[in-house]
Amino acid sequence: MNSRFLPILGGTMIVAGTAIGAGMLALPMISAGMWFYWSVGLLLVSWFCMFRSSQAILEVNLHFEPGDSFHTLVRELLGPFWNTLNGLAVAFVLYTLVYAYVSGGGSVVQQSLAPILGSTPPRLLSSLLFALLLTVCVWWSSKMVDRLSVLLMGGMALSFLLSISGMIGHIRLDTLLDAKGGGGRAIFIWGAVSTYLTSFCFHASVPSLVKYLGKEPRTINACLRYGTLIALVCYLSWIVAADGNIPREHFKAVIAVGGNVGDLVAAAGNNLNSVVLRLLEAFSLLAVATSFLGAGLGLFDYMADLCNFDDSRLGRTKTLLITFAPPMFCGLIWPDGFLPAIGWAGLAASIWSVIVPALLLRAGRRRFAAHGYAAPGGALLVPLLLLYGILVAVCHTLFVFKLLPMYQ
Repeated sequence: MNSRFLPILGGTMIVAGTAIGAGMLALPMISAGMWFYWSVGLLLVSWFCMFRSSQAILEVNLHFEPGDSFHTLVRELLGPFWNTLNGLAVAFVLYTLVYAYVSGGGSVVQQSLAPILGSTPPRLLSSLLFALLLTVCVWWSSKMVDRLSVLLMGGMALSFLLSISGMIGHIRLDTLLDAKGGGGRAIFIWGAVSTYLTSFCFHASVPSLVKYLGKEPRTINACLRYGTLIALVCYLSWIVAADGNIPREHFKAVIAVGGNVGDLVAAAGNNLNSVVLRLLEAFSLLAVATSFLGAGLGLFDYMADLCNFDDSRLGRTKTLLITFAPPMFCGLIWPDGFLPAIGWAGLAASIWSVIVPALLLRAGRRRFAAHGYAAPGGALLVPLLLLYGILVAVCHTLFVFKLLPMYQ
């Protein structure tokens, strides 16, 4: 029993740890228009589609050797065009997320330092302080990031459980159900789909699981199922806690000032005692910091490989500048871009985590003979994933050009 349980536990933590991050902090804000019932519905649809797309990657990956990367699968099955497009999409997602975390981290630091200093520090200084401290860790070594991430993940999990428990204890049913406002409207779903997709992105980890666990589809499939279910439960708990404490009408003010993480924490603080508020601030800061390190290290390694920079101090410094200077610069110029940046990341992620896996599955089934594992859904899975991915991309594009309504 233990010989099978331990690999599943480890793989599940990889999936859940990759998926859960600061992106979840955007969910209550982007969901304010549709509110609780529609949010739960969209959450379930997003989980199902992203879970199925990860299973599609697993089926394809089992035709290759353990250790072959996601880029190898794309290059071998879809050719250079899709490999280039996929690489650009991955780079765009990582750059956008690093920018979002600079923005969100500065917002939380500013919110947390205000009561300590007796005045609100400048956002520029808060963002710079947050980003520089974590950037130095990435520059120092991957081992430093690994050790720091373990500490941050432990703190994030503990502060999440404590803060969510405290928030749920303050939930008001009439606020959760928006009794006075009549509930949300379904039209606001379409502007939120890309943000919800981003919250379930972990798909580059599937080849890593095959490398880590070998060609064990039953074990890896269990990791995908349990890991995504953990993320689903965490997101559902967070939405319940946020919607049950912050009246729907109050989200208009949060969105009006930029919809950043600190603004959300400040709005929640109006209904929470000081202890729960401090725990919520700690969770928000740790979630953003952990996500920054994960996305930052991934982008750092990607750019080092792309630019052929070596691992010397000089080489790492060059990689550091190319990796972090653009998103930090954007974070200082546009300090309140957390919410839209998460949506833009979802647009690009719809390509590499949904559309590309669907095309890989179709190409893989044409080229290779069937083996012991097939992603559930049969012939309908490819069109389902393509429909979902294209729908997310189209909806976000319409949303950006203000052709879909934003709750404000």
